[in-house]
Amino acid sequence: MTQGPLTTEAGAPVADNQQSETAGVGGPVLVQDQSLLEKLAHFNRERIPERVVHARGAGAYGTFTLTRDVSQWTRAKFLSEVGKQTETFLRFSTVAGNLGAADAVRDPRGFALKFYTEEGNYDLVGNNTPVFFIRDAIKFPDFIHTQKRDPYTGSQEADNVWDFWGLSPESTHQVTWLFGDRGIPASYRHMDGFGSHTYQWNNEAGEVFWVKYHFKTDQGIKNLTTDEANRLSGVDPDSHQRDLRESIERGDFPSWTVLVQIMPAAEAATYRFNPFDLTKVWPHADYPPIEIGKLELNRNPQNIFAEVEQSIFSPAHFVPGIGPSPDKMLQGRLFAYGDAHRYRVGINADHLPVNRPHATEARTNSRDGYLYDGRHNGAKNYEPNSFGGPAQTDRPLWESTPVTGGTGHHETPRHAEDDDFVQAGNLYRLISEDEKIRLIDNLSGFIAKVSRDDIAERAVNNFRRADEDFGKRLEAAVQALRA
Repeated sequence: MTQGPLTTEAGAPVADNQQSETAGVGGPVLVQDQSLLEKLAHFNRERIPERVVHARGAGAYGTFTLTRDVSQWTRAKFLSEVGKQTETFLRFSTVAGNLGAADAVRDPRGFALKFYTEEGNYDLVGNNTPVFFIRDAIKFPDFIHTQKRDPYTGSQEADNVWDFWGLSPESTHQVTWLFGDRGIPASYRHMDGFGSHTYQWNNEAGEVFWVKYHFKTDQGIKNLTTDEANRLSGVDPDSHQRDLRESIERGDFPSWTVLVQIMPAAEAATYRFNPFDLTKVWPHADYPPIEIGKLELNRNPQNIFAEVEQSIFSPAHFVPGIGPSPDKMLQGRLFAYGDAHRYRVGINADHLPVNRPHATEARTNSRDGYLYDGRHNGAKNYEPNSFGGPAQTDRPLWESTPVTGGTGHHETPRHAEDDDFVQAGNLYRLISEDEKIRLIDNLSGFIAKVSRDDIAERAVNNFRRADEDFGKRLEAAVQALRA
């Protein structure tokens, strides 16, 4: 039974809860979409004091070394000279579990990397998967609510998870990935990382390129089966954190080969997939990954709370030569991450040691607030001023993105081969028969737990639309378990 229209916190009816308001079709999200901002801001404040998502994590310091000249694509200084090294801090995490949850669970892994560059901090906030469940940030709070504890039962409920995924067919690609063999990495060292989103690179000439980041583990991919993970979670819930710390302690420094896919900006409009849709990958045959560097982790934090829990990452932390794309999930995260950290750690979180820039000083006119250390002394706190205060550079960090059309709640534009199932089907057909068997077992065991047949049928049908064999085998397995 309906309870009436969905409303804002002030009681006004919400016209569209599926699409953020953008500047034309495919354009950037508008700050005037107060329903979106209110929803994200409220979501960021739902838990105290741990992170709302990615609460369970581990981190380490390291070094990024550039191995290829990429100045033809970007003017970022830390990417300007072969052999150049940049200090980094990398935080790994699970997504849905709380601070005390086990490491060895079926869940995406956060891969949040901070580069302490000479032009300020650059944060690349990704995952161990190249895609995500949804393509618009306005659906993110709803998605996470399905993964968290039910307000009535206090437990994660299969009904909530599969009801949302079944009604959000764009999740089919990521769910296929998550319930496959790579859904439970054996350790943080034995998994790949991805920037996931599409970002902008721009060079000294002002030319624009779209880029995707890949971090390929040099330790090799290792995963756990569901049974192995269940046993390990009971025996050693801190397994991944312990493995990372001990490997660095013994001098076995984990490393990743860093690659990028580069798309000239002019090719984006006619590419067969929407290049800004987070539920899609760019097939390597179209844009082969180019090796550009090496990431090594070689120093453990000395205090987990000060350096891991109080570390903050935001995809809005760019440096000259790097910027955002019209990816609607990324656009929402540009606001949500900084807002979450201002609430969770405090308005001066950027000035804690783990978060401070290393090679440059942050020169702002922001003063006071929780944890303010008086670092500005008596300097003027306004701009412009005639007392020698910091001034604007008059050069944006990134190039502008052309937009057309009227404002409104537009659907993400579809390109020639776009649908919600084609890449999930391609992934299913790519894996081996043994992997397919395990994928079907993992999915069917979870879907079979739902309380209503219509939820189970809708979930199965999404996989059938990806691949007929996929759906047929999954349907049989679910029916056998629910018989």
